[in-house]
This record gives sequence, C-alpha cells and structure tokens, in this order.
Amino acid sequence: MPDVQPLVSDFVLKLKRRKVEGSHAVARQTAELLRSVVSQHRMGSSANQAAALADAVRAVGEQLIAANPIELAVGNIVRRVLHIIKEEDMSSTAVGIEGLSVTVDSDDELDSEHDDRPALSAAVLAAHARNALRAPSLQTLLEDIPVTPAISRTASSTGDSDGKSKSGDKSSTRKLKHDVIAAIGDLIDEIDSCYEPISEQAVELIHQNEVILTLGRSRTVKEFLYAAKEKKRSFRVFVAEGAPKYQGHVLAKELVEKGVQTTVITDSAVFAMISRVNMVIVGAHAIMANGGVIAPVGMNMVALAAQRHAVPFVVVAGSHKLCPLYPHNPEVLLNELKSPSDLLDFGEFSDCMNFSTQDGSPLLNVVNPTFDYVPPKLVSLFVTDTGGHSPSYMYRLIAEYYSADDLVVRRKSTA
Repeated sequence: MPDVQPLVSDFVLKLKRRKVEGSHAVARQTAELLRSVVSQHRMGSSANQAAALADAVRAVGEQLIAANPIELAVGNIVRRVLHIIKEEDMSSTAVGIEGLSVTVDSDDELDSEHDDRPALSAAVLAAHARNALRAPSLQTLLEDIPVTPAISRTASSTGDSDGKSKSGDKSSTRKLKHDVIAAIGDLIDEIDSCYEPISEQAVELIHQNEVILTLGRSRTVKEFLYAAKEKKRSFRVFVAEGAPKYQGHVLAKELVEKGVQTTVITDSAVFAMISRVNMVIVGAHAIMANGGVIAPVGMNMVALAAQRHAVPFVVVAGSHKLCPLYPHNPEVLLNELKSPSDLLDFGEFSDCMNFSTQDGSPLLNVVNPTFDYVPPKLVSLFVTDTGGHSPSYMYRLIAEYYSADDLVVRRKSTA
C-alpha cells in the first residue's frame, strides 16, 4: 500500500505523541484512515479477497494499537472494520448464491421438490451471522429462521462457465470493496452523529427540579444536559472540578452560558454533597465487555459515593467506546501516568532532590494516574446511541459490533 503508508505513519506518530485528543476524534480519524486503506488496497488474484482485505486492515491496525495502547477507541474501530468486511463478504456471497439456479440432474419429481423449497437470501445469511455472535437468548431461540436446503449444481458448458466465473469474480471483488467503503462511511457518520440520539434520551431521565452531579468535562454529558435544558427542564448541576486538569471549570462555564444553574465543588467534596444529589451523570473513556467503565481519575470515588447514598450512577457514551475486551485481558492497558508537572512545577520538584546521593534521587515522588476503573456493580445505567442498557446487557450489545475471532488484532500467519 505505497499510497496510504505515509498517512499511516503520520497517524501513528500523532498517536504516539498524543496529538489527537478525545476518543471521539481518535475513533473518527481511525475510521477515515482505514477507509483509505481499503480504498487503496489492490485486490489481487487471491481466492479469498475478503481475507486479503482483512489482513491489510489488521496490518495497519497492529501499528495503530501499538502506538497508543491506552486509547481503546483505536482497537474498537479496527475491530469494527474487520467485522464489516466479514458481513459484507457474507452478504455478497449470499447474493451470488441467490442468483444461481437451483436444479439437479435427476427425475422430474426431485425437480419439483426443489422448486418448492425456499430460496436462500442475503438477509437470512446476515441474520444467521449476527445471531451467531450474540449470546443465546430467548428471543434468538424463538426467531423463526428458515433452514435452507443444500444447493445442487447446474450442468453447463465449461467454456461459458469459465468466462462467466472470471467476470463474476471481478465484479464481486469490486462490489465487496465498494460495499466495505460505503459501510465504513456509515460508521464515520455514526461516530459524528452519536451525540444526537444520546441527547434525545435526556428528557426521559432528567426531571423537573432535579440535582445532578458530574465530574470533569465530557462533551457527551454537556450535550445531554443541553438537550434537557432546551426541553425546558429546570435542574441544577454540581460539577466536581476534575483535578489536576480542572476540566470541570470549563464545563461549568459552558453550562452557565446555556442558563443552567451550576455549582463547582472540589473532588474531595463529592461525599459531602452526594446526599443532595438525585442522579450522577458522567462520561467514559471506554466501556468494557463486562460492563465496567474506564473513566477519568476520581470517577470510582464518585461511583462509590453514589452507591453509598443509593443515587443512580448513569454513564453516557457513544457506541464507538464499547470495547469487546475485559479488564483482565493482557491487551488492555488500564492506566498511564501523566507528567508530575500537572501537580507540581519543576521548580518545586527540584527543591526536593537529594543531592547528597550520587544520582540525586528525589525525596518526593509524584504519581499522576489518568484513569479509574469503575466496576459494573457500581453502574446503574448506560445511555448510548442505541438506547439505554443495563451493565449486564453490554456484552450482548458488543457482540453485535465485533467478531469473536478479531478480539486480538493480529495478522494471520502466511506460513
């Protein structure tokens, strides 16, 4: 992929240097890059074009994930694209099979029996594929999906069949690539528009004269509260400032500009104020397969306070933040340490250096973690662009977006 490699290298560098801020921007740019990868990929003479295309995506995905393992949205989008390739390949295969005449070299009675059998359709195969990824449920077990019979061969001249198969292979290859590109475009649109369906649910959750608490600054939370205000809901918001970056100060100013009554509190005051709160609404960095949440540091303290006072703890996040991995998976890097300068400037830190030793080791150490992990038992409800879900349902929702064999993004061995 000579044309797309500079784009890949540039984005890898941005991820390593943390030049792309926010999971939304990371997810969108990852999807755009993978769309370029698919577009520039040359479909060769391989019998399985979908596998070759998926391998090209995996090759790029490995580089992107390794560049910034803490940004789980990168791996999420890579796996979503791999799932798209599988679905589109299955759909195009079903369409090709549907176009075949179902006949057999036998007597008239067998021919008439075949004519009465239902035709195989792309919709049926796609439904089978989605159901195979879901965990068994009563609804899935009761779905009446027709069982298609074995497809018999048709006799035809070898010359015509060879010519038609070659032209058919080329057209199906072009169609697969075109459909994958279109589906990735839909994924990008889904990422861009995720705030709207989430915000539409605000009126159902936020009622008149309620007091809401949040921590730090999340665009999804901001849009959610904006939507409730536009629907003439009267409510008050406590914003924990979110040290050490103090992004809560920014959110508080944005809410005041919209006419929302807002109170800024310190992070350490959460337990003191939680008894006055009706609901906690927060954003997330990632939602894991078990329903746990990776969120900005301090969020676990808020969740514990909410549980202690029986206050609903609601997480709002787009579906691009749904991660098919579990917190204990070795591919998951739960945290990273930020610069100590967020807490102490370097002048103050240098005053604590012990110059009596040869290496000048510091007497003071600064630990500045970025994220907290909130277990699923502390979460009351997830609000995503697909609706509201309980933590126990998340693994089934995730199964609709990802294939089980793509959890570890690694190129298939050619040996």
